[in-house]
Amino acid sequence: MARNTGPSCRLCRREGIKLFLKGPRCVGDKCAVAKRAYPPGQHGQMRKKESNYGIQLREKQKVKRIYGLLERQFKHTFRIAERSKGVTGLTLLQLLERRLDNLVFRANFASSRSEARQLVQHGSVYVNSRRVDIPSYTTKSGDEIVVKVKDAPAKRLAETHESLKDRLIPKWIEVDVKGLKVKITALPSREDVGFPIQEQLIVELYSK
Repeated sequence: MARNTGPSCRLCRREGIKLFLKGPRCVGDKCAVAKRAYPPGQHGQMRKKESNYGIQLREKQKVKRIYGLLERQFKHTFRIAERSKGVTGLTLLQLLERRLDNLVFRANFASSRSEARQLVQHGSVYVNSRRVDIPSYTTKSGDEIVVKVKDAPAKRLAETHESLKDRLIPKWIEVDVKGLKVKITALPSREDVGFPIQEQLIVELYSK
C-alpha cells in the first residue's frame, strides 16, 4: 500500500499547525512547528498572499496528511461522499473518521495513525470476528472491533492506552481496554473530528 515516507515534521510545518503525526512526540517545545513556525525550504520565511485556490489546496492537503492518505485515496473518498445523501463535507469527514486505522487510533490503542495502520496491516484487527487487514476499511454503526495479539503486545497496547489517557476518546465509540475491544455506537458528528478543518473549502476545490 502506497504511503508517504518523507519527514513528518516538514508536513506539519508546511500546514502551519501540529498534525500530531508522531503521536506524543509532537507535544512540547522540541516539535519542529514550535521551533520553526514557517514552511520548510529556502523560501519558507518569505511572506506571500495566498489565492483562493491556494487556501483551498492547503486545506485539502492538511486533511490528507492528518489521516495519512495520498491524493488518489483521498479523491476516491471524496467522490463517495459526493454521491452519498447528506452534506458532502460532513459525509467526507465521517468517512475519514470511520476508517479502520483511524478507529484504532481514536480508541487510543496506537499513539499515531501510522502506528494504527501498521497494526491493521499486520492482521491484528478483527471486525465482527472477521480479520480485516485493510486500513481504509469503512466501519459502520454497531460494528465491534477487536485487537487480537499475544500477551506481550497486548500489554504494550494497554500501556499505550494508559499513556494516552489525556487524549479524549470520541463519544461515538465505546472502548474496553482489558478486552482490547471497540464498539461503534453511532456515526461521528462534526465536533468529533478534533481538528480545525474547513471542509467546505475542500468541496469547493473539487467542485471546480
